[in-house]
Amino acid sequence: MNPDDAIQAAAFRRLIAHLDARKDVQNIDLMNLAGFCRNCLAKWVQEAAAEQGQTLDKEAVREWVYGMPYEVWKAQYQK
Repeated sequence: MNPDDAIQAAAFRRLIAHLDARKDVQNIDLMNLAGFCRNCLAKWVQEAAAEQGQTLDKEAVREWVYGMPYEVWKAQYQK
């Protein structure tokens, strides 16, 4: 991995950690204010993997982004 890729990957991990720490921020609010949400991030990860010739399961990627199974996050944090 080149230095730029490492920096971008670290920044992305920080974004995921930040969103994990801010479970109070609803996906709909993110969509309305920023034009993306946690589900968008999961979709982008899945698409990036596909561009590299890899297949990632949608629910597995969501679990990575949400830090837990999506249905659990939804039940606990979605208002």
